[in-house]
Amino acid sequence: MTAADVLVLGGAGVDTIVRVPELPLPYADSYMIDSGIRTRAGQTGDFVALGLAALGLRTHHLDFLGDDPEGDLVRALHSEHGIALTALPQPAGTKRAVNLVGPDGRRLSLYDTTRARPGDRFPEATLRTLAAASRHVHVTITQPGAHALPVLRETGVPLSTDLHDWDGENPYHEAFAHAADVVFLSAAALTDPERTMRRIAGRGRAHTVVATAGAEGAYLLADGALTRIPAARPPAPVVDTNGAGDAFAAAFLYGLLAGEPPERCARYGAIAGAHACTVPADRAEATSRKELLRRAAAPDH
Repeated sequence: MTAADVLVLGGAGVDTIVRVPELPLPYADSYMIDSGIRTRAGQTGDFVALGLAALGLRTHHLDFLGDDPEGDLVRALHSEHGIALTALPQPAGTKRAVNLVGPDGRRLSLYDTTRARPGDRFPEATLRTLAAASRHVHVTITQPGAHALPVLRETGVPLSTDLHDWDGENPYHEAFAHAADVVFLSAAALTDPERTMRRIAGRGRAHTVVATAGAEGAYLLADGALTRIPAARPPAPVVDTNGAGDAFAAAFLYGLLAGEPPERCARYGAIAGAHACTVPADRAEATSRKELLRRAAAPDH
């Protein structure tokens, strides 16, 4: 019997949210931020884990955390939402970022790269034990995840990853793209999404590749066939796009593990992603299984 439906590797941290009057932000000596500046737990791995747990999947998250206030925020988030967490000690501190969020929900993220060390590795014994007890593993593209890929492939557990705004050229992302069975990425930096998607599938193991395209929906490549997935209608005004891709991935994996066909999984993803865009940046909140299925059954979702 498996101990988890999905093991999420990496991507734990905190974001400091600053709502700015416009992006790009013109130079000025200072700005008055009337909406406040807030720090909350939630980076890509946290948001995927949160989305999975909200959909009723048993979720385990493995990453490095510091013994610091930021780490305490991450631990509290997992405890609050019933997500199992294995936190490895990180002397460099918990990962953090600053997100500048514009009035239309777009964001600019500034990542603190000092909170990691080149030698960071997930212990192989821990990795094998947790992977063997899981139905699926989702690997974030943080550096320890790259070194975990060969061990994960040996376990035989199905893998997914999110390449985020990959340009199709940066070699760092290729190991993830070619090792995973399901690959998510954003189409934002791609001039020809289909070409990149087919290259991923042709050179790697992926049977499914999904490129999200914001308000234009998504591209789904499954078993060699390309399908356009329409965007779902947001249930409320769009306030922040942060976490939309993570929500899409979580809902897609929910459908996959439920045995749904790829197009249905992608529609789940579109619905969850649209919901995420309506959640203010200073909150960590995901759509529930009940709401996802209700919207998926509605004709105008």
